[in-house]
Amino acid sequence: MMRRGEVLPEVNVAYEAWGNLSETHDNAVLVFTGLSPSAHACSSSEDPAPGWWEYMIGPGKPIDTNRFYVVCVNSLGSCFGSTSANSINPKTGKQYCSEFPELTIEDIAKAGHHAMQELDIEHLCAVIGASMGGMSSLAYALQYPDEVDHVVTISAACRSLPLAIAMRSLQREIVRCDPDWKNGCYEPDEEPKNGMVLARKLGLVSYRAAEEWNERFNRARIDPSRRSKDKFGIEFEVESYLDYNAHKFVENFDANSYLYLSRAMDLFDVAEHGGSVNAGLAKVHAKKTLVVGVDTDILFPIQQQEEIYNGIKNAGRNVEFERIASTKGHDAFLIDEELFSPIVRKFFAEIK
Repeated sequence: MMRRGEVLPEVNVAYEAWGNLSETHDNAVLVFTGLSPSAHACSSSEDPAPGWWEYMIGPGKPIDTNRFYVVCVNSLGSCFGSTSANSINPKTGKQYCSEFPELTIEDIAKAGHHAMQELDIEHLCAVIGASMGGMSSLAYALQYPDEVDHVVTISAACRSLPLAIAMRSLQREIVRCDPDWKNGCYEPDEEPKNGMVLARKLGLVSYRAAEEWNERFNRARIDPSRRSKDKFGIEFEVESYLDYNAHKFVENFDANSYLYLSRAMDLFDVAEHGGSVNAGLAKVHAKKTLVVGVDTDILFPIQQQEEIYNGIKNAGRNVEFERIASTKGHDAFLIDEELFSPIVRKFFAEIK
């Protein structure tokens, strides 16, 4: 049963795991991803390709797989192996497309919980996530308060503010306005790529801070040999960066998954778990919570991480807050290893 009342008769959750589960099954760490990553958070002997959080997870790393059994799940609704709009509806024998149930962050957390049960893990040592993954981690702690000892939420929020909602709403509208979207029933080789490219470019702008754009690109222009004859074609390096990275993303990510996961972030509201944000946060029973924010994040401003910290603190729970000064904005947790590693390493090292 989904949070909004609809039913998924069959659910698959793709995951990757590193380390060894202890005999008492008390060393499991669950990792939730942001909107776009797969479950491949770090490399392994089975898949040596670097993961999206390579510096954070592994032997001797901040989340030390010599100590912890680390499981990263691909979010419900994503296109990297978990049940999504591209999956076959067993009732019709066809893809769900836009008939896929309305998705929420709570559903993503619930799918992660089911995955843990399938792995015979009844109690988590810790749950961690950044961005949408931070929301999912918070939702996990709200729905299963007595089944997790430690919570780490990075660059996340209790609920999205109007700017973030407006940005994602516009991204979804751009995709849906692409004629190739076809109400979500497009063929695999006929995806709405033009809409997705534009939507992703808009998203990329919100993931970084203005200061970094200025420092990195200023008004640098591309080499004349790369310019087209189009009067409105790419002229500046920042345009080239957005174009390259948007096309790269679109080649690997599904449009319907983009829509559903984006909408789930807008719908999430801790206040729905108690009548107010503070009442909801009071339901987090973890032994200790770590809240991390970045001072230049425009998507989830630092005040939103302070709100999580203050709500849990006011409930009398053990919670730490770390404010990171970085020019990298929302995406800093993927880039600024030297700033994030010591904080996460210290937190996990203190877990007994």
